[in-house]
Amino acid sequence: MGKFSKLRSAVLIGLQAREVIVESFVDKQAINHDIDIVGLGDTSIKESKKRIKSAIKSNAYPMPKGRMCINLAPGDLKKEGTALDLPMAVSLLCCSDMVESKNTENLFFFGELSLNGKIRKVRGLLPILIALSSETTASLKPTVIVPVENEEEAGLAKNLNVFLATDLREVVGFLNGADNLKRPQSTYDSLSYNKEIDFSEIRGQKQAKRAMEIAAAGGHNLLMKGPPGSGKTMLARRLPTILPPLSEEEFLETVSLYSISGNIDTGTFSMMRPFRSPHHSASRAAIIGGGPDAHPGEVSLAHNGVLFLDEFPEFSKDVIESMRQPLEDAVVNISRARLSVRYPADFTLIAAQNPCPCGNYGDPERDCTCSMRDIVRYNRKLSGPVLDRIDMIIEVPRMSYNEYKHSQNEESSQSIRERIDIAIKRQHSRFHGKAGGKNSRMSQKLISKYCVLDATSERLLEQAVSRFKLTGRGINKILRVALTISDLEGRESIETPHIAEAIQYREKSVEV
Repeated sequence: MGKFSKLRSAVLIGLQAREVIVESFVDKQAINHDIDIVGLGDTSIKESKKRIKSAIKSNAYPMPKGRMCINLAPGDLKKEGTALDLPMAVSLLCCSDMVESKNTENLFFFGELSLNGKIRKVRGLLPILIALSSETTASLKPTVIVPVENEEEAGLAKNLNVFLATDLREVVGFLNGADNLKRPQSTYDSLSYNKEIDFSEIRGQKQAKRAMEIAAAGGHNLLMKGPPGSGKTMLARRLPTILPPLSEEEFLETVSLYSISGNIDTGTFSMMRPFRSPHHSASRAAIIGGGPDAHPGEVSLAHNGVLFLDEFPEFSKDVIESMRQPLEDAVVNISRARLSVRYPADFTLIAAQNPCPCGNYGDPERDCTCSMRDIVRYNRKLSGPVLDRIDMIIEVPRMSYNEYKHSQNEESSQSIRERIDIAIKRQHSRFHGKAGGKNSRMSQKLISKYCVLDATSERLLEQAVSRFKLTGRGINKILRVALTISDLEGRESIETPHIAEAIQYREKSVEV
C-alpha cells in the first residue's frame, strides 16, 4: 500500500535542456521514514532531502508517513544543481494529500529551497525556458513556476505561462486554486545600449583606431604591442561601442551562457555586445571552461562580443595554447568521464602586451632595463601557432604631448559604427549564412571564390610571403583582412592598397 505522484522539471547538459520526470512513491507500511533519491543525482541533489524535509516541516505541512523514494527519470542522465528541490518537495506534498496530483499536470517546477521554505534563485534557467517555449504548440502553453529572483530571465521567455514564487507556501496555495503568484514583466522593455564610453574620448592613435575598425567590421583577432599607458586598454574597452547591437537571437544565446555560469546581475541586461577582461592569473578552467560541473569559461561568456586579454604573455602557457581551438573553431568542447558538452565561443580576441618586461623597449624617450635575453624570452611566450591565429598585429606607441594637444573633435563611436554596419551587411549578403557571416570565418573554398587578386596584388602578396616566411594560414589571414578593408571602402573586389594594408598588419607577427 502506498502513494504515488509524478510531475515535471528539466536540467541542462551544456546548453541543451533535458526534461526530467520527478516521481515520488511512499511506502506507508515501512517503519523507516527516510527519503531515498535515485536517478544519478550529484552531491547537491543528494543533500536536497535535508532541505526538503526542513522546508516542509517549517511551513507546518505533514511529511508523508512511510519510506519515501524519489526517482529522477531518465535514470541514466546525470543531474546537477539545486533546481530540482522545489519539484521534489511538491511531489512529496502530493503524496501527503496537501496538493492534488491532477493540479500539477503540464506544470514545470524550478527552484532551490532554503530551510524555511523560501525559494532561491537557480542557475541556467533561461536556456531551459527557451527550450520549453520552442516546443510550445498553439493549443498548449506549459505553465512554469520559477523563483522570483529569476524574474529578469523569466521576462525573456515567450509562449509560456510563467509564474514567480517566493516560498513553498505560495506554491501550495497556487496549486490549490489561489491566484497568488505574479507574472514576470517583459525584460525586453528595459533593454538598453550603453553609451557611457565612446571612441571620441581616445585622442590620437589613428593607426590603432583604423585597426580596431577593421577588426570590428570583419571579426578579426588583434594584438596590440605598446608601452604602459599608450591607450591599449582604452581602445579595447571601446570596441563594443562600434559593434552593432546584439540581435534578439544573439542576445538570448549570450544571456543563456551567463545564466548557466551564474553571472547574471539584476539590471545589467543590455543589447551591447559583451566585453570580458579576465586577469592574467586566471586558470585554464576559468578561461576555457570546465571544472566539476563543466561550466562555460571566459571565451564562452565573450560569445558574440569581445575577449580582452591584457598582458597576454603573462597568462600561463597552458592557457595561451588552449586558446587555439576557440580561435579556430569558435566552439569549446569540454569532456568529462560521464559528460561531454559544447559551448559556443565566437568572439573577437583583442590582446595587448608590452614590448618587453619593463615596457620601454623601442621607446625613444625612455631607457629599457631588460636584457636582450629577457626581451626574447618574453616575446617567445606567444608561440607561432597562437600568433598564426591572430589576424592583425599593430604597434601602439606612446603619444606625445603635441599629438595629445592637437587631437580634438575625434570621430564618435556612432559614426564609426555606421561604416561597420554597412561592411557587415555586405558580408551577410555575400555569405548567406555561411562562415558565420564574417570575413574572419571564411573557409578555403570561400577565400578562393571571393578573394580574387589582380596581377599587381598577386605579386605584392608573393613578395610578402617570401620575405616574412608566411604560412598558408598567414596568407589566408591577409586575404581575409584585405576583403574586410575592401568592404569598408565599398569596393566590389580586393585592390592593391587593400593587400598592402593587410600585409602591414601581418608583418610584425613574424618579428622576434
